[in-house]
Amino acid sequence: MLDKAVQAAIRPLLVRAARGLCQLGVTADALTWTGFVLGLGAAAAIATGGFLTGLALLLLSRLMDGLDGAVARATQPTDRGGFLDITLDFVFYASIPLAFAVANPDANALAAAVLLASFIGTGSSFLAFAIVAEKRRLHSLAFPDKSFYFLGGLTEATETLIAFVAMCLWPQWFAPIAYGFAALCAITTALRIGWGYTSFR
Repeated sequence: MLDKAVQAAIRPLLVRAARGLCQLGVTADALTWTGFVLGLGAAAAIATGGFLTGLALLLLSRLMDGLDGAVARATQPTDRGGFLDITLDFVFYASIPLAFAVANPDANALAAAVLLASFIGTGSSFLAFAIVAEKRRLHSLAFPDKSFYFLGGLTEATETLIAFVAMCLWPQWFAPIAYGFAALCAITTALRIGWGYTSFR
């Protein structure tokens, strides 16, 4: 829901940073892998109780995730890069609830499982829509720079990041935050199913 506005606001900063990185010879794929490693580092820190360390690594990871696309657009976007970006993003998103479950299984395991199940709904509806949209040669007007059809929703990357930040700042409230965000993800999944069902008649 917030991704379009956030991306428009930070795009000038990312473009300037991308130019500098390109001059240094940094590639988009290298940034994608760096962001993924930082994301797994965040999950490892959270799993061992280092919530603020995890938060810092998580934010750095998402910064790399923004920069890789900017660098790709400043050079030459590739299908391989688009595939790598979305695949590693999904693994990262799954790793954070899992980390909280490991940190405190008794309090967090069920809530983490519910949240991960809701992620399957948002992820599968997102990717399934993109596959059929590509088959029909549809293009996203809201996210024209993406490597495939980017379907929005109530819970996008920005909202997910906000939820993860809240979990790291208040880990004792992980369960209610997770249940609440899972409910929003369920709404997003239902909306996407509805959009797909009506769009692909």
